[in-house]
Amino acid sequence: MDPDAVNTETLGQPATGGAPKVSGLLENAQALWQELRELSHDCLHLVALEARRAGQNLVYMIIAGIMAAALLIGAWLGLVAAAVLWLIEHDFLASTAILFAVAFNFLLTLILVGVIKSKSRYLQFPATVRSLQALPSQRDDKEEL
Repeated sequence: MDPDAVNTETLGQPATGGAPKVSGLLENAQALWQELRELSHDCLHLVALEARRAGQNLVYMIIAGIMAAALLIGAWLGLVAAAVLWLIEHDFLASTAILFAVAFNFLLTLILVGVIKSKSRYLQFPATVRSLQALPSQRDDKEEL
C-alpha cells in the first residue's frame, strides 16, 4: 500500500474500531523510519567519501610542503653561504663571517618564535569561546525578569 494514498473507503465515516487507523499509522511510521535510515546512510556515505578525498588531498599537501621546505632550506643555505663569501671578500675573517651568519640565523629564529607565540592564542578559538559564554550583564537581566 502506498503510504501517500488516501483511503477513500473510510473518508467521511466515523471511526469504528480504530484498528485501520493504527495499522495505517504503523505502516506510515515504518515507511518514514525506512526513509530516514536510507537518508542517513546516504549522508554518511557522502561524508565518508569526502573524508577520504580530504585525507588524500591533505597527504598531497603535506608531501608538497615537505618538498617546498627542503628546497627553501637549500636556497637559504646557498644565500647564507653567498653572504659569508661576500663578507670574506670584503676583508672579514672566515670565522667572523660564519659567526655573523650564525648570529643572524639565531636572531631570525628568535623573531619567528615570537611571532609563533603571539599567534598561538588564536588556535584556541577565543572569539568562538566568548560567543558561547553568556555575558554577566545579560545573565543578571534575565534573572531579574
